Amino acid sequence: MYAQLVDTGASRVRSLDELGPQEREFQDRIDAGVKIEPRDWMPEAYRKTLVRQISQHAHSEIVGQLPEGNWVTRAPTLQRKAILLAKIQDEAGHGLYLYSAAETLGVSRDELLEALHAGKAKYSSIFNYPTLSWADMGAIGWLVDGSAIINQIPLCRCSYGPYARAMVRVCKEESFHARQGYDILLALCRGSAEQKAMAQDALNRWWWPALMMFGPPDAESVNSRQSANWRIKLFSNDELRQRMVDQTVPQAEHLGLTIPDPSLRWNEERGHYDFGEIDWDEFHAVLKGNGPCNRERLRTRVQAWEEGAWFRDALVAHADKRAARDARAA
Repeated sequence: MYAQLVDTGASRVRSLDELGPQEREFQDRIDAGVKIEPRDWMPEAYRKTLVRQISQHAHSEIVGQLPEGNWVTRAPTLQRKAILLAKIQDEAGHGLYLYSAAETLGVSRDELLEALHAGKAKYSSIFNYPTLSWADMGAIGWLVDGSAIINQIPLCRCSYGPYARAMVRVCKEESFHARQGYDILLALCRGSAEQKAMAQDALNRWWWPALMMFGPPDAESVNSRQSANWRIKLFSNDELRQRMVDQTVPQAEHLGLTIPDPSLRWNEERGHYDFGEIDWDEFHAVLKGNGPCNRERLRTRVQAWEEGAWFRDALVAHADKRAARDARAA
């Protein structure tokens, strides 16, 4: 998931009897499957939770361009380069959809970006790992975008209308991203022994960070119950992670690659794969800014923002000039 450890501000889920009349009516609408729209009344904690989740999701889409942008000039063919450029362009568009959805909650895009550049806002931990080979472009598409789809398809049915509608288009484009990633690895696995080894190395490095994307285990996820009650989150972290493992293992077998988990085995009784323990110390370290690429990613984002100031100023000046011209003509 691109949003991790989203604070709801609630230590527990209150019962209906503990809610005031307005909050009870709000919860009844959510329980009935009615979408909440920007002009509707909503609890302040609901609004703040959405701002945190949607903005973190938007930041992840924008920062997520950086690991892939590293390989645009080194793609092995012109076709692969064009596909990668299209994918990166999609990610930028996803960020714009999501920032727009967040703005409907009364927060400005500049505020959200300022928090990101100051290191106060989070983005997904997965984008703080380096892309060392072309095979990493395949692993990101297959594992990272594949995991994103597993989480984001349910978000098309979340309770907040603007977020749910933005996710419909995002999910359609993410499905392309996952397929192109798998296609890259399929080509490598059908190539030379060195190319297949490159694909295996990428899987070895991205498998565990991809499982961390869904956030901490349910027992440690103190905010999940409230988000589920508000239908901001429809499935738990562990449920989504299990779906990812069950979906990905057969795909890896088709590629002829080995999942880097000696504990991985099919559990006939559960009807799911059992898998090994995730290194949550690594996950929390990356979230705190101590991952392999945290500082590089943030530095690059700030630099791009500062270098683009002249263009933003020009757009504002042009808009002001056009408005003044229209006012004179009226």
